[in-house]
Order: sequence, then structure tokens, then C-alpha cells
Amino acid sequence: MPNLNPARMSAPEVARLLNSTRFGFVLPQNRVYRDFSRAGFRIAAADDPRSIHLVRYIAYLVDRHNAPDPESGARSYEERREAERQRQAEQSAAGRDIGELPEVEDPERKEKCRTDFRAFCECYFPEVFTLEWSEDHLKVIKKIETAVLKGGLFALAMSRGSGKSSLTEAACLWAMLYGHRPFVVLIGATEGAALEMLDSIKTELEVNEHIAADFPEATFPIAALDGIANRCAGQLYHGVRTRITWTADEIVLPTIEGAASSGVAVRVAGITGRIRGMKFKKPDGRTIRPSLVIVDDPQTTESAGSLEQTRKRVRVLAGDILGLAGPGKKIAGVMPCTVIRPGDMADEILDKVKHPEWQGERMKLVYKFPTNEKLWEQYADLRAEQLRKDGTFTKATAFYKKNRAAMDAGAVVGWPARFNYDEISAVQNAMNLKLQDEVAFWSEYQNEPLPEDLGTEEQLTVDAVIHKLNGHARQALPATCNRLTMFIDVQKALLFYVVCAWDDDFTGYVVDYGAWPDQRRRYFSLADANPTLQSTCPHAGLEGQLYAGLEKLTDAMLGREWLRRDGTPLKIERCLIDANWGDSTEVVYQFCRQTKWANIVLPSHGRYVGASSKPMNEYKKVAGDRVGFNWRIPTVVGRRAIRHVVFDTNFWKSFVQKRLQTAMGDRGCLSLWGREPERHLLYAEHMTAEYKVRTEGRGRVVDEWKMRPEARDNHWWDGTVGCAVAASMCGCVLPGTDNLRPKKEAKPRLKLSEIRKNKR
Repeated sequence: MPNLNPARMSAPEVARLLNSTRFGFVLPQNRVYRDFSRAGFRIAAADDPRSIHLVRYIAYLVDRHNAPDPESGARSYEERREAERQRQAEQSAAGRDIGELPEVEDPERKEKCRTDFRAFCECYFPEVFTLEWSEDHLKVIKKIETAVLKGGLFALAMSRGSGKSSLTEAACLWAMLYGHRPFVVLIGATEGAALEMLDSIKTELEVNEHIAADFPEATFPIAALDGIANRCAGQLYHGVRTRITWTADEIVLPTIEGAASSGVAVRVAGITGRIRGMKFKKPDGRTIRPSLVIVDDPQTTESAGSLEQTRKRVRVLAGDILGLAGPGKKIAGVMPCTVIRPGDMADEILDKVKHPEWQGERMKLVYKFPTNEKLWEQYADLRAEQLRKDGTFTKATAFYKKNRAAMDAGAVVGWPARFNYDEISAVQNAMNLKLQDEVAFWSEYQNEPLPEDLGTEEQLTVDAVIHKLNGHARQALPATCNRLTMFIDVQKALLFYVVCAWDDDFTGYVVDYGAWPDQRRRYFSLADANPTLQSTCPHAGLEGQLYAGLEKLTDAMLGREWLRRDGTPLKIERCLIDANWGDSTEVVYQFCRQTKWANIVLPSHGRYVGASSKPMNEYKKVAGDRVGFNWRIPTVVGRRAIRHVVFDTNFWKSFVQKRLQTAMGDRGCLSLWGREPERHLLYAEHMTAEYKVRTEGRGRVVDEWKMRPEARDNHWWDGTVGCAVAASMCGCVLPGTDNLRPKKEAKPRLKLSEIRKNKR
């Protein structure tokens, strides 16, 4: 293409170029020149309306260049400088002005979709919603339409892969582009998930040709940014700022007079992030608050397994999110979700008895299963055999095709159009998912997760633990207690501790628990601990960090006096320190040897004594051993030169469980300080992190304790069990268990003559 100098072109020549839609002007190397009269331009074969403002400015320069200036010689220096400033300002404004908006391609289509969400999805997202709608989809679409246009709260549990996220994003764009809701907030399970939703919406606004054709008032200014967010502040339309915002966590559509989408704002946040007090100031000075909130899958697998996180998210949803609209106003909300576990956040919100305001609906992949189970069992065998051999199931598909009528009998699926390329029907697709992982199928696709199989024995529950309250203040001791014990569970990042007070009959009171370093928050886990032992002693190695932590924790807890309600001071009588973790064993022994609390602290080792193992009370006693109620202190051996205690973890965990299940007021009851159940939610999660299974072996029946699959931390559970062992070592005895204790061997009586003889 020839290079042209606009300063040498006449105005008519530029006008002819302007009238040609086949050409546009492009700056060499995309530079912006201060003096366009000296810049060379080349004609590019492209119909780019964004370059029209450049061509117009060229025409202006040509006219100015060709017009004589009779007063040029008479102008002062100040006048010439002001003229140059005006010229540069005009040049800058011309470069920032986006020019005229393209015409709407199909006004009738645009108007048709204004109040019809289904039509909007079909017209503007044909590449996304390719399959035929199911009845469930149409129900969800209608609820979203009602929420956006009229208001209301709707919780919708849909099967995994049903397109709920796509529908959510389409609903957000529908509300934005037509101005149905001036301020929309997107909430995700985490801030990262929310940002992904916003990125997807940004991509649609940038590259969706169907939206660009009918909504130029929204998309044309976005295209003019050319992906450079710094251009937002200076962008003009007819000389007026568009006030467009295009950041990582917020979109504000351009302010265009007469456009329905003018100034519509969208923000995102994680459900546990900063949500309160969201507001947005319009160009006219009005402050608006969110009027539509879309909560997409607000829980993670981790949070679904935590009662504390579940309750926290439900509280945030009911308080922070629904209060975004401000006083005296209701916010519209849509929450597509999936039930992961019984009692999780989605399960809670979908319950119309507990939360009727959300009008919860559960969609299923299969509403009725096929009745011919025998044929499906044969199908399952064929499928499994071929998958093991060559990774396909073509023979099973052929078997299904041959017997389809009989195998489909009685089946009712939620989405008939849903099946893969190597499957024949939605029924086969659903049964394949069920055969692949039945637990995941009932959770992810049926929204009815199976109850966890924890054996037939009665288990500890979170609700039972948090409501076992005695009303005493924290660290205050009841007047009847005589013993005070402590247990420290040693972990790499934290030291977890529990302190319990005991009556002589094993009635117990949890008077304090926590972690060192102090986490200064109610909910935390070992994985997200902050501060940690490492951060408090950054220049020491692991052993040094553990030693320093034990020293500071024991000084704080063992050196103080704990007051009973009658004013009597007590001190911790016995403190056990977990020495089972291999990396900490040596440092725990070293600390117990060297500390000034050597007469109080003792290393401890929990032993897993199963049904097939030899019970601890049958161990052969060695001279010097101290034997107690399913615990023993062996004689000192080896280089460690300090005694330690070994106890049966299965027995003592069952023992503590029974103490927690004992009614308040009965002897042997274990209770917690305080009056607020919510205060002990994290402690209760630790206490219920394990479950027991009744096991029989070698003529013995034993409760064997196992970690729940979804549980993460059980350190305060171990600590409470360790406190009970320490109480037994201090002399506490549960009435009725005297006969279970190992009996001391009776020494033979000697006559006086024999004693004298032995002395000789």
C-alpha cells in the first residue's frame, strides 16, 4: 500500500477517502504522533469504524494546513503557545473519542429478548446452549426470569454438568445489557471462583458476535479499549467521558445517553470475603446498592464437610448478602448449587421448612430408575469387563441397543438430550455415571447424597458436643473438682492443648483449650495456621522451634494458679505431651528431661490396641513398671533416661465418648465451659473427627476408632482423651470400674523368724 502524507493531501481527497468504506487509516507501528501533519499513513484494506476519528482529524489538519493564516506573523509567543496547547488538546480528544456507534443489526430480535430470558439464551448463546431444553431447564429459566424482572429468592440444585453456571452468566448479561438491574453482584465459593465468573462475562462482552451486533452501546466502547484497561479513564463519546470500568473484580458498562445498559455495574466477591457495604456512585451523583445477587455454587468440598464453615456461610447468606440492598429494600437472588453432603449449605438452604424464603428446588438426573435390574446387572458386568481389557464399553452399548426397550422400562430422566457420543440415550448415560461412582452419583447428579456409613454404634455428633455446657466461665474451676490435667498435641506448625478439671469420680470439665501460637480467631485449621511455630522462631530449626514452643506454652499454663469457685487455688497436676510423631519424639523427651516442670510433664505414646491385639492389662509386668487403668509407665530403658506413659487409644477414646454422652448431673459426666454453643463449633469438629466401629477378633469385642474421610483435624479430641488418661494417673476412678483395674500381686506373708533369718 502507498504511504501518504496527509499534509500534502487536499480536503476533497480526504473526503473521498472518508466516503470509502473499504479503507481506513492505520498509524505506522501503532504509534501516536504529536504532529499528524508530519506522520506518514498507509491505507489498510480493513473496514474498522474505530479509525474514523483518526481520518476526521487528518481532514481537520489538511484544512488547517491549506488555510492561510493572515495573522500568523503578528501573533505573540503566548498566543502561539496557547494555540499549540489547544491543538494538542484537540488532537488528544480526537484520539480518545470512540466516534459514532454502529447501528443495531436486528432491533426486532433485541426487543423480543428484552423480557424473555429463554429467547435471550437461544439468540445470543447458540454455541453454548446447543442441546434441547429439558423441563427442569425451562423451570430454572422461568425462575431466573422472575427473579431478574420482578424479584424474589430462588435456590436451584441442578445436576453437575447441567449448565447452571452458563445460565447464571447469561442471566447476569441479560440483566446488564437491558438494564433490568443497575447493580449486580456475583458471589462464588471463593474469590477465585468469583473472578473466573467475571472473566467469562468479560470474554462474552469482548468476543460474542451476536451480542456485539445488537448491543453496540455496550460492546463498541469495550472493543475500543483494545484490551488496555488504562484507556478507560480517558475514553470519550461525543466529547463526554464514558466512565467505563474494566478491572479484575468490577465492570461498569459505558455511560451512553439513552442506552438501557448505561452505567450498569457488576462486582464479584467470595462468600467468605468482604461483602458488607457494597455501593456504587452513578455519574449523576446518586449512590446505588446491589439489586441482584447471583450466588453460584457457594460451597467447596472442604466447606461442605465442616459444620462451622457451613453455618458461617449460611449466616453470611442470610445477613451480609441479603442485606446488600440496604434498609427497607429487598434484593433479588438466584443460587444455583449442588448438594455435596447431608446437612451442608446447599442441603440447608434447599430445605423449605428451614429457609422457605429461598423457594428451594432439587433437580435430578434420574427421577425413576429402570425396573429391569437383571438386564442392567448383565450390562454392568459387560461394561466392567471390557473397560478392564481395552478401556471401552462398545459390547455393553450393543447389549443395551439390543435390549433397550426392556432396559428403559420404568425410567424417567430429567434431561433426555443428555448423553455422550459413545452412548445411545440419557438413560444409558445416567446408569454409566451410577456405575462409575455411586456415592458421587447420588451427590453430584441426584442432589441426594447418601448418608455416611459409620457403623451401627452410636456416634458423637457436633450438636451433642456443643450443647454439653455447664455455664462456668472459661478457665474457672467448679468447687467440687480436685484434679487439673493438661495434654499437649505436638504438630509441626502448632501445639494444640486441652485443660480439664476432674472430680475424684471422673466427673470432668473442659476448662480451656487452644493452640500455641494463639490464632486469634474462632475458626482455623492446621493447614491455614497463622502465626506458626516457624514464624515465631524463624532462625531456629524444627527441633528448636518445637522446644521453644513447648517452653513458652508450659510456662504460661503450668506456672499459673487456677481458682475454684470457692476461691481455692489449684495447679495443673499432670501434663502429658504427645511424643508419637517421629520428628518430635526426641525433642519432647529432651524437653521433659530438662524443663523446670520435669515433675509434672511426661512424654506419652498412644497405642492402637485392636480386637486382635493383646489387651494392655495382659502385658507382663516388669519390675519397676507402674500399671494403671489401660495405661502403664514402663521402667526407664535406653539413652532417653526418662519415663513415659503408654495408653490404649481405642479404650480411652470410647471412655471419653461415654463421658460426653453421660447426662448432666450424673457421675462421670464430661461437660464444656460457657453458655454459647456456637463458641465450641471448631472444638466439636475435632471431637467428632473420628468414629468408632465395633470389631470382634480373638474372642474380644473392641471399639476401633477411625478418621472420617472428610475430617482434617482431630487434635483437641486427642487432647481431651490425653487429659482423661492423666486424670486416671492422678487417682480419679469411675465408680464401677474398680474391678477392671489390674490388681496388685499379693505379697506372701512372712513369719518374724523368717524375716530375722533373711536379715542374717
